[in-house]
Amino acid sequence: MRVRKGGRYVFWAAGMDRFDPAHLGLEDGQEVRVVHPRGCPPPNTMGHCHVEDLAGNFMGLVQCDSLNQLVKGG
Repeated sequence: MRVRKGGRYVFWAAGMDRFDPAHLGLEDGQEVRVVHPRGCPPPNTMGHCHVEDLAGNFMGLVQCDSLNQLVKGG
């Protein structure tokens, strides 16, 4: 899955995010925002991206496959 900078997604650990996480305590089902920190590769590079929680706290590097699109409305 490709993600967009600034996009909001729901995190569900997949692949290496389950076994060797490079993030700071993300929980399954947590809503996150994709960011592009200065000096880091852009989102989708080698299937990874950096995320922050909705309060703006940096949470780390995750696989793009661990992010599910946020569905609005019901």
